[in-house]
Amino acid sequence: MTDVVLREQAPVGGLLAVHAHPDDETLSNGALLATWAAAGLPVTVVTCTRGERGEVIPAGLAHLEGDGPALAAHREHELAAALAALGVTDHVFLDQVPGPGGAQPGARRFVDSGMAWAGAGRATAADDVDADAFVRVPLDDAAGRLAAVLRARRPAVVVGYEPGGGYGHPDHVRAHEVLHRAVALAAAHEDGAGTGAAPWHVPVVLWTVLQEQEWRAGLAQLRAGATGLPVASDTAVPSAVRPGPVDVRVPVAPVLDRVLAALAAHRTQVHALGREAGGPAVARFALSNDVLHPVLADETYLVAAGRPEDVRWPAAVVLT
Repeated sequence: MTDVVLREQAPVGGLLAVHAHPDDETLSNGALLATWAAAGLPVTVVTCTRGERGEVIPAGLAHLEGDGPALAAHREHELAAALAALGVTDHVFLDQVPGPGGAQPGARRFVDSGMAWAGAGRATAADDVDADAFVRVPLDDAAGRLAAVLRARRPAVVVGYEPGGGYGHPDHVRAHEVLHRAVALAAAHEDGAGTGAAPWHVPVVLWTVLQEQEWRAGLAQLRAGATGLPVASDTAVPSAVRPGPVDVRVPVAPVLDRVLAALAAHRTQVHALGREAGGPAVARFALSNDVLHPVLADETYLVAAGRPEDVRWPAAVVLT
């Protein structure tokens, strides 16, 4: 999981996803990752922190909450199991990549920055932020490491959060900033990480979004069912929810078994998993706040940069 080989170049056609914490990769891009892997194309997941400040759901694991190193170690195992369920074999923790100017991998640990709720569905910065928190890492340090991975893996598509980080979590917002800065650095002539890898111009950058009409319909479907838990509100709209058309769709049903298995692997963070019998939602889940969310029939994305027609996409992916 931490053996980062920067000189090994994968063939063009790969996908690289950038996420703040373990579980984000499955919650945001599970179907995309599973679909790409099933097509036999290279898939890399980069995780920026180990989720040290996450809440813990199962009572039997409650001792992990508040113990950052112990929870981090546990979530590493959860992440490995989730990636295996999705078919992803290439994973990188960002702090294990050599830093710009010769910084050694692992010399500084990138730690979950924490968050506070600013209102329903919206997060903001925590009152106490550790010195090693991901949001305190200089932008070009984190982005330089990610740029080195981009040069080594040479993905056709890079996917991450939209500018609001999905719902405002500071680490998600920072991961968005790091991704876009890294894309620029990877294309630059200079190789700040000293890997010797040639520049790489990422053909397409995607933002993960929820199409608003489909999101609202999915919530309504859950409310109409007898699930035993409250359903997330549609009056507080997360930043990932976007009106209007989307650019890329990934049907979830063909890989739903893989996605549900990956969600189940993140048992400290996700529970109340269940399938839905048709409609705008194909499944449901809850996080630590015991509020149900839909797994929509399609994962949806916006093209933030690049030309989709220049990319080899898995057959199941729909360009709209």
